Amino acid sequence: MEKVQLIATSTFGMESIVAQEIRSLGYENLKVDNGKIALTADLEAICRLNLWLRTSDRVRLLVGEFEAKTFEELFEKTKALPWAYILPENAAFPVEGKSVKSTLFSVPHCQSIVKKAVVESLKKNTSVHGLKKQALCIKLKLPF
Repeated sequence: MEKVQLIATSTFGMESIVAQEIRSLGYENLKVDNGKIALTADLEAICRLNLWLRTSDRVRLLVGEFEAKTFEELFEKTKALPWAYILPENAAFPVEGKSVKSTLFSVPHCQSIVKKAVVESLKKNTSVHGLKKQALCIKLKLPF
């Protein structure tokens, strides 16, 4: 089965309890950090973890990770991620972000750039040619 990177978010101070719950479900090699626990697992783990974790806030799929020092870099590296594989053609995707120790401190500008990059990626890799009324909503949360 295909392996993906997942992040289980938690309230600060609860990370060790969430990690213990994840281990009790059979997942190992966890990376515990402030407010999050990272792990590699199969796609079924998303459902299993969301169903059985009691102390985690959310389980998120890590689509990609990169460093961007300019808005152009942010656009190009975001566009290069496999959005067509992740987002269905009829998906709406509001972009939420926050800036933490970043040179790209204008969150609204970053959100706009990410949205445009995802649209360009979808236009290039699918039959989507523009934004239209969407049926499915998938929220993209990004730390800048």
